[in-house]
Amino acid sequence: MNTNKYLFEEAPVPKAVATMSIPTIISMLVVVIYNMADTFFIGQTGDPMQVAAVSLTTPIFMIFMALGNLFGIGGSSAISRALGEKKQHRAKHISSFCCYGSLGLGVIVALLLLIFMNGILKLIGASENTIGFARDYLTYISFGGPFIMFATAFGNILRGEGAARESMIGNLIGTVTNIILDPVMILVFGWGVTGAALATVIGNMAASAFYLMYFLRGRSSLSIRIQDFQMGDRIASGVASIGIPASLNNILMSCANIVLNLALGGYGDTPVAAMGVALKSNMLVVLLQIGLCAGIQPLIGYNYGAGNKKRLMQVFRFTGLCAVCMGTILTVFMIFARRFLIQAFINDTDVITYGMQMVVALQLSGPVIGILFLCINTIQGMGKALPSLILTICRQGLLFIPFILILNQLFKLEGVIYAQPAADYASIVLAVILCLGIIRKMEHHEHESDS
Repeated sequence: MNTNKYLFEEAPVPKAVATMSIPTIISMLVVVIYNMADTFFIGQTGDPMQVAAVSLTTPIFMIFMALGNLFGIGGSSAISRALGEKKQHRAKHISSFCCYGSLGLGVIVALLLLIFMNGILKLIGASENTIGFARDYLTYISFGGPFIMFATAFGNILRGEGAARESMIGNLIGTVTNIILDPVMILVFGWGVTGAALATVIGNMAASAFYLMYFLRGRSSLSIRIQDFQMGDRIASGVASIGIPASLNNILMSCANIVLNLALGGYGDTPVAAMGVALKSNMLVVLLQIGLCAGIQPLIGYNYGAGNKKRLMQVFRFTGLCAVCMGTILTVFMIFARRFLIQAFINDTDVITYGMQMVVALQLSGPVIGILFLCINTIQGMGKALPSLILTICRQGLLFIPFILILNQLFKLEGVIYAQPAADYASIVLAVILCLGIIRKMEHHEHESDS
């Protein structure tokens, strides 16, 4: 505790930021590798239609993740508050509710997907060239849906009781299992997209098994016993009140990806495959900056709570400088390595041509996108739920979807390609205005309390 107090109050700002952010940057790097694995190994089949099929079905996979986060982030928040209030039994009721809630909803969503598969595939823009591959991928992902939701939920639930190490180990087990199985199932067995889906599902089953063993060994103060399942006493509503806003961003991201794929699909299957590869490459730039900025949120929250505006602003400015430097370095790397990166995923001439243009377009906001994530995490650290929610859903939803539709009408395929950087810059401007406004209000309250 003393170490944390020193870190929050007295440690040199660069040291405090590095201590808090480096673990989250490493976690995000794992997420980048995890997300690239499927697309990379499917690309090695040399079939752009299989790459396009995975790009088309990724939003549906993300909906399972989003619903897992509903129980995970909502449950984690409710559990940590209950433990802080010394309400041990309530924490057990919440964790049991999240366990069976995530599994039950996973089964329901899986059944709906399997029943309405053909309609869903048409809705997300699958063409006659990609629909067979997309159906194969989505069928196996549907069967694995309950495990995907459980693993996603309990990676967060464990953090709610302070078991961050075990949460990270479960996440790593799932990721490493997926990465090991991908080349075996896709290339060695020749199962293509089916192999990619199976590797993903088995990875999530492995993570779920680790979390289950954690509870069975009696290491947890929480519970997954059916006897402890309870929905009343504001348990379900308490989880949902935090979980729904947290998962809304993922759901909007899925919707935006579907709209993007539909717009690109109007120009053929190749642009869909190319954008899928370009977005996976761009994750390196985006997620590492998210990791940097998410890491400093506790520092912002602590100093906001303590009324220490001077240190809060020092952390804010230093992290902003780091984000711009990191963003610029990563952007330069992406532009110079763009041909190699696209070619590494798939060696198809048309996909490479489109993909290189798309990577450059996505990098237009690369050097400054970290400012958006810094503002979002600063506002979250200050406990301002509504402004942080608005900013979180702007980049991938509220602004991005209209930009896709408008720019597609005005500039055709070129417009669709440049919709993301246009949404990024609009989001950054809004973020800076909101964030500085909240910081000024903090200053105003300080003056009021002094007088």
